[in-house]
Amino acid sequence: MLRPSLRGPSRFQTFLISAALALLAASGPMSAVHAAQGSMMPRLDRAPLPAPPPPPQAALPKVRAVIEQAPRTWRTLARGVTAATTSAPNAYAAAPGANPNQNTLVLYDVTGQWGWLGEAYGVMAGNLVTHGSKYTMHPAINYVAGELSNYTGLIYIGSTYGEPLPAALLNDVLATTKPVLWMNDNIWQLSAQAANFAGQYGFTPMYFDFSNTLTVTYKGVALQRNALAVPSGLLQTTINDPTKAQALAVATNDTGGTVNWATRGANLTYIGEIPFSYTGMNDRYLAAIDLIGNVSNPNMPSRKRALVRIEDVDVEDSPAQLRAIADYLYSKNVPFSVALIPYYVDPNGYYNNGVPVSIHLYQNKTFVSALKYMVARGGVMMMHGYTHQYSNIDNPYTAVSGDDFEFYTAHIDASNSVIFDTPVPVDSASWTMGRVANGFQEFAKAGLALPTVFVPPHYAASAIDYQVFQSQFQAMSQRDLYAVGWCPNGACGTGTPDYTKIYGQFYPYLVRNVFGSMVLPEQLGDVELVEYNNNPPRFPADILSSANCNTVIQDSVQSFFIDPTLDISYLKQIVEGLQAMGYTFVSVSVIEKG
Repeated sequence: MLRPSLRGPSRFQTFLISAALALLAASGPMSAVHAAQGSMMPRLDRAPLPAPPPPPQAALPKVRAVIEQAPRTWRTLARGVTAATTSAPNAYAAAPGANPNQNTLVLYDVTGQWGWLGEAYGVMAGNLVTHGSKYTMHPAINYVAGELSNYTGLIYIGSTYGEPLPAALLNDVLATTKPVLWMNDNIWQLSAQAANFAGQYGFTPMYFDFSNTLTVTYKGVALQRNALAVPSGLLQTTINDPTKAQALAVATNDTGGTVNWATRGANLTYIGEIPFSYTGMNDRYLAAIDLIGNVSNPNMPSRKRALVRIEDVDVEDSPAQLRAIADYLYSKNVPFSVALIPYYVDPNGYYNNGVPVSIHLYQNKTFVSALKYMVARGGVMMMHGYTHQYSNIDNPYTAVSGDDFEFYTAHIDASNSVIFDTPVPVDSASWTMGRVANGFQEFAKAGLALPTVFVPPHYAASAIDYQVFQSQFQAMSQRDLYAVGWCPNGACGTGTPDYTKIYGQFYPYLVRNVFGSMVLPEQLGDVELVEYNNNPPRFPADILSSANCNTVIQDSVQSFFIDPTLDISYLKQIVEGLQAMGYTFVSVSVIEKG
């Protein structure tokens, strides 16, 4: 979080305070100090994955690429692309609470200039699958005849127009009665392979629609679709037999026209685009998550649970305020977590007139007493980095704990956006392990139980770091950050991450990510009273609006975080709003069980 102006406004806080004063008339009375407060989390959804390039034409191709299978390898008949010889399956464990009888196959595209997107889409789908089942992930061109018989469902993400899909894959999909979710391209290959596609599924893929469809309605809830996704098109279907097929979700354009966004016929569900591109908190991505859950676990439970995390807590926070938060949440029967920064540093004296400051937990007994009071009131301590900053450099703000990145470098560009750069120069397993060990030592010296959950500062770290966290903590509380290249051919950990191609992902429930970590959900964000770094203000009403969007996901856990320096009224509005929606707050230990 960025510190309030009681230490003297920083160069960017001065801007925030000025902006807050301009908002007073519209938003009601608030102090300039409160207006400048907030966690200032650089949002990963501000730099999401791009969509594949636009298809070459609106009409679907008449010629398709089919790979005829030969034992243990394939040859391409139509495109001259040779698939790699089959390797051992890349199997991944499910999250706790998943259906042990389910096993999902995730396939994705890899050919062409934008083939690298396929790996990212496969990882995102696989992570979400783990709430319902274990899974295996690999390129679609490596599919082996009969492979689907080993699984209870199939998900295919078609991101390359004209990917040379094996005939065996098309034939097995057409023959199975197991649930299949097909996204975006190459559905025309499947329909052409079928003897009577419309007769079997009750719908027909038609053409790409390029109208300005910015709303997707699913289960009666209007979800957003980013305008940047429009140029890639939305493959339209027509329903031939309403007794066999139905539109599960429709997209509406700016003139009121509608096209099918998701169509289901028999056991086949089809989404007309890649729902992992240009995502946001109220996005059609949420509908895709629910449809993925239908495949990974058709018997998905339907629970209404919620989580709250008190963010960026350090020795500079008011013990009285922390006690007040604990008292309020306790009075509402709300368990909560506390993201604690164990060692506070201001190496350049940014908030102390140029005099460096460093404070260990045990040096502030009043603060530690407040933490123990929070634990007694139902709080669970998490480690939120070691210092939540890096070295003595602005990364990208002040070099002060709570403001900056710790495991990743970042800068603010000319347009005032936070740009994720690379892992820090000293990044290594030993360096990261050392910071975790130092954090544990801070907890121990203060008489606090060692934390079992880690929250990466600003949700950013390297693949090396995430593997260290996985080895040291029972779970993570975060939105994940990934780099393309780490999972070649679906075998995560065997490649080299390319940090020029990073992407983030948030989850609405417990998952097990490709690093092997259990990840507690956080998809609602936090309160931000002013615009910063091109992120709009975000108020309790916005968080509750996002929560309403998340109601489309069966078993979604409504999860948000909040800065303790904010007026407690904001916390009350969100907690009581979610309770009014029928959600029950639970401890992280409950969610960790699935």
